[in-house]
Amino acid sequence: MISKLIRPTSAIPLLLLVGLVAVPFVASALEQPFWISFFARIVIYAIAASALNLALGYGGLVSFGHALFLGLGSYAVALPAFHGIDNGWVHLVLCIGGCALVALAVGAISLRTTGMAFIMITLAFAQMSYFLFVSLKQYGGDDGLPISATSRFGGLNLGSPLVLYGTALAVLVLVTWWMARLRVAAFGMALRGARQNTRRVNAIGLQAQRLQLVAFVISGAICGVSGLLLANLNAFASPSSLAWTVSGELIVMVVLGGMGSVFGPLIGALVFLGLEEILKGITEHWMAIFGPLIVMIALVGRRGIVGLLDSLERALRPKEEPLPASPAVVREGGA
Repeated sequence: MISKLIRPTSAIPLLLLVGLVAVPFVASALEQPFWISFFARIVIYAIAASALNLALGYGGLVSFGHALFLGLGSYAVALPAFHGIDNGWVHLVLCIGGCALVALAVGAISLRTTGMAFIMITLAFAQMSYFLFVSLKQYGGDDGLPISATSRFGGLNLGSPLVLYGTALAVLVLVTWWMARLRVAAFGMALRGARQNTRRVNAIGLQAQRLQLVAFVISGAICGVSGLLLANLNAFASPSSLAWTVSGELIVMVVLGGMGSVFGPLIGALVFLGLEEILKGITEHWMAIFGPLIVMIALVGRRGIVGLLDSLERALRPKEEPLPASPAVVREGGA
């Protein structure tokens, strides 16, 4: 019997986390600081994908506007920094508070609809915000806004790639642990139940729409934190971070890794951004290869890469042998 500690569905994600912890040490030994920035980007997008997974994978809310929160988180750093405020706690409060309030408004309106209408409304809000920031010429407009004063949390300055990487990794581990706990918590099970059958959840008095709204608000706030980290990584905020293409990339990461799984967003972000970087180094026409590869992976694993690992685990598990038949009991004195 395969030990639970070496199951592919748990061992491989844990090995990935260990590998991410080792990245700064390996990059320093090889004198390749680029890898710290590159893997920091993967970790940040994994946080954003985990946030979307709460709404999409757990709640069944296909949001095509989560780039809105990523962009708001970036500008929660850029706008105060433009006015000389580098206090990271101020940035964090503006980020979480602003994203939560916007998510509450967007969710309250969007959840009045379902299906394609929900997708289009979330997309519309993101695009409205995109054009709003494009129109703010005093803050760079379409050219974006450089960040001269990165977030400082006491003695920690997120302008340092090493500090930023460590902070982002800690946030990812915390979010992943929380998602694992939420999955088996009462709220998480009720939320997943609402995704499967809204009527039954409403029938027992849990109000599925309220559960989905809470999940949407939490998802938006966490996604905003990833935007804050991304702004410090790039030392730059741009309206392009609110574009619909970013929302599409986050959805692909979640689906690629495995919707509703705990480690799926991390695996999806790693594979998506890793493949992109590898193919860029091979050919300038990398998109022509990248697109079919993503489609092929999605077709092979209907439940994402985590689903493939689960299938591998079942294939490696030995079949249980049937229990031997119990011998017939012979009564004394004949039949």
